[in-house]
Parts: sequence; structure tokens; C-alpha cells
Amino acid sequence: MKSLFRIITLITVSLLVVSCFDKDDRNYQYFPNMYKSPSYETYVGYDTDVFENGQEAKLPVEGTVSRGWLPYEYEDTNEGYAQAKANLENPLPYTEENLNKGKELYTIYCAICHGDKGDGKGTLAEREKILGIPAYNDPGRAITEGSIYHVMYYGINNMGSYAVQTNEVERWQIDHYVMDLKNQLDGAPKREFEKVDAEGPADMKKGIVLRDQDITEGNEEESHDGMKSDNGHGNMHAEETSSEENHSATEETSEEN
Repeated sequence: MKSLFRIITLITVSLLVVSCFDKDDRNYQYFPNMYKSPSYETYVGYDTDVFENGQEAKLPVEGTVSRGWLPYEYEDTNEGYAQAKANLENPLPYTEENLNKGKELYTIYCAICHGDKGDGKGTLAEREKILGIPAYNDPGRAITEGSIYHVMYYGINNMGSYAVQTNEVERWQIDHYVMDLKNQLDGAPKREFEKVDAEGPADMKKGIVLRDQDITEGNEEESHDGMKSDNGHGNMHAEETSSEENHSATEETSEEN
């Protein structure tokens, strides 16, 4: 009777253990602290010597920049504005594509204040929400390609920076369209579009896209070299396999003889 009771108890316990089994889960873990490391919040300050600055997030190495991006060399000062106005030129070719894209972006970000014609009579100006917006042909401003870009990058007076909303190429496209509006306000003749090499970089003639293209080409070359290397190893393996097969076939022929 005791033996039967023990057997029934053993079967019951075994069934209970097996019923909790899940092949998709780890089930019971011994020393779970070896499986699950403590998590830290990225920006929370911790009173510990583990982190150099007291938080899990680390600052990038000094001088680090995003891949494909270079810092803007003109400072956000009156002197920096004057230097950009005098020296900075638009590296984008003046093409119909760039001008149309500049118009599209201008309508999104600029026309609400500066107006569709660049005369300073945008919707906010007409509603007197923002006053004193100058026209692009205002002789007191005498805007240039460099000054336009500088103001878009840093902002000026009531106008904030658009360096976050737009990338470098887009700002230069807007720059082209703003200068086009200025010429229309001045009554200057329409500027002729530049011809660009269809096989070359269509966006930049001496700037950022050329830099980005070099990076892309570098990655492609690395990938191509990697494929070459893999193919080389594959060919070597195939040659070794073929050699082994030929050797085996020779031995079998010798044995038959």
C-alpha cells in the first residue's frame, strides 16, 4: 500500500512539473543574476563610480561629427555674418530642378512671413502678427547667397534657425529661390539655368553631395572587395575539393588495377 502511494505521489509530482514546461521559455533559472544584468536609465544620474559622469549615456569623442556632415565654419556673430555675406557662395548648380525644389521648400517654411513674392507681405505680416519684415530687394540689407544661408542656419532677430528643419542641400535650394525672387523684385533679367553632367552628381558641383558620394563609393568598394575576397575563398575551396576528388578517383583506379 505504501509502495502504491509513493508511485501515485511520484506520478502526480512528475505531471505537475511537466505541465509547467514550456519549450519556448527558459522555465526555471539557476542564478538568474547571471542571465539578467541590471538596467540603467540613459540620462538618470547615479551615485556610483561605475559611470565617469554619473550617468549611463556617454558624450561622443571630442571633435566627433556625423558621417557625411561637416561643421559650418562661420560663427553666429556679426563678424561671422559679414564674412559669410562676403565670401560664402552657393555650391549648388542653378538648375530648374534645384530652383523648383527651393520654391517648394520656400512655400513651406518661408512664405508665411516673407510672402510668396519675397516682398515681406506674408500671411503673418498681413495679420500684423509679425511686423517689419523687409523685402528681399531692400537696399539696406543687400542680401547675398552667403548672408541668406547664414541667416537660415542661425536665424536672426525674430526669425529662428532652420538648420533642424532643413538639411544642407535644401537650404542651398531655398537660397537659389530667394535670390531668384530678389532678382524679380529688382526687375533683373531671368538667370539662365546651368547645365550639369547627367552622369555626375546632380546636386553639388563642389560641396556636400560630392563628399557624400565619396563616402558611398567607399562603402561600395569595401563591399565589392569583401565579395571578391569571399569569391576568392570560395574558388580556393572549390579547387581544394576538386583536387581531393581527383586524388580519391586516382587511388580507386589504382586499387582496381
